[in-house]
Amino acid sequence: MTITALALAFFITALLYSSVGFGGGSTYNALLVLGAADLSTVPVIALSCNILVVAIGSWRFVRNGHVEWRRFGSLVILSVPFAWLGGYLPVPAWLFVGLLALALAVSGLLLLWQPLWRREVNSSQATSRPLDMVSGAAFGLLAGITGIGGGIYLSPVLYLRRWATAKTIAGTCALFILVNSIGGLIGQTMKSGVAATEQTLSAHWPLFPAVALGGLIGSNLGSMKLKDSYLRVLTGLLILYVAVRLGLRFPGEWASR
Repeated sequence: MTITALALAFFITALLYSSVGFGGGSTYNALLVLGAADLSTVPVIALSCNILVVAIGSWRFVRNGHVEWRRFGSLVILSVPFAWLGGYLPVPAWLFVGLLALALAVSGLLLLWQPLWRREVNSSQATSRPLDMVSGAAFGLLAGITGIGGGIYLSPVLYLRRWATAKTIAGTCALFILVNSIGGLIGQTMKSGVAATEQTLSAHWPLFPAVALGGLIGSNLGSMKLKDSYLRVLTGLLILYVAVRLGLRFPGEWASR
C-alpha cells in the first residue's frame, strides 16, 4: 500500500472513529500491518495518530463540562503506567496480530450491539473506585501492548455498568485514549529509542495531517443531528472487516514464530 493510499485510509478511519468519540488506533494498527509495515514501527505511528485525533475531541468534551475529574482520576491512576508498561514490553509479531484481531472483532461486535448504547444511567451501580482502577489498569496494559488508547475497550464496559450519561462516557473515553496513548508512546519510544521513533514518524508524515483533518471533520459530524446509531454501525462494520483481514493473516504469523 502506497503512503498516499494509506493516508486516505487513515483519513476515513479518523473521520469515522472521531464521530463516535474514539481515536482509531486499532484500525491504524491493522491498516499498517496489512500494508506490510515493519511491526516495530506500527504502534508508534498508530499512537501518534491517536493523540492527534482525540486531542480535538477531548478539548471539546472538557470545554463543555463532560468530564467528571474525580472519577476520571480513578480510571487513569493505574492505566497510564500500565499503558507505558505495555508499550515498553517486547511483543512477538504473532501475539501482536492475534491480540489486535481479537480486540477489533470484540469491539466491532459491541459497536453493532445497539441495545448496549441505549442503557440508562443507574448511579447505584455505577460508582466503584476499585473496579474503575482495576478496569483502567487492565485496559491500559492491553492498550499499550496493542498500540492503541484503550477507549474502545473501556466504553462498552462503562455503558454496561451504566457508569454515567452518554456524553460523560464519551468525554471520559476520549480523555482516557489521549493520556494512555501518550503513556504508550513513551513506552514505545523508550523501547525503540528516540532516533528510531523520529525516523519512523518522519517517514510517515503524510498520515498525520490526514488524521488531523479526518478527526476535525468527524468530531463536527458527530455533534450534528445525525443518529449516533448509524455512525456506530458503519464504524462497527469497518472494524469487523479489518478484524477478518487480520485474522486471516494470523496463521501465517503463528507458523513463522
